[in-house]
Amino acid sequence: MNGNLLNKMFRGNTSLVVVQFFRYFCSGGLAFLVDKTLFVVTHYYTLHLNNYWATSIGFVAGIIITYLLSIFWVFDERRLKNTFLEILIFVVIGVVGLGLMNLFMWIFAEVLTIPDDFVCNLLSTALVTLWNFVAKKYILFTKDTKL
Repeated sequence: MNGNLLNKMFRGNTSLVVVQFFRYFCSGGLAFLVDKTLFVVTHYYTLHLNNYWATSIGFVAGIIITYLLSIFWVFDERRLKNTFLEILIFVVIGVVGLGLMNLFMWIFAEVLTIPDDFVCNLLSTALVTLWNFVAKKYILFTKDTKL
């Protein structure tokens, strides 16, 4: 792999959607590890929370990690000047994602009767990741009129 391309994938600002998606995928990977670790720990080992509460706790931790990496590494454009409004919208997107996450968890576990909660969680995560990237990219992190 060309050193310049490798450098572009990991360093500096970029407006290339493919690089941003790669970075979002990497930041999502870190958020994923934290999210799933918290899910496993709180569902199976320590608190024995039901799968919906354990999913929610992991998902919130993932949102925090993803926001910080989104503003400092993934995206180079920010639509909003107001940081509070940006965080609020980011959280709303995340809450919609959380709702989708729990809806997909329910569909996989209860409707499709997949017996393993962790498998349901992984499948739900894949679908919600796509929603999160598209919504955040085009609502918050694109060139447009600054609000």
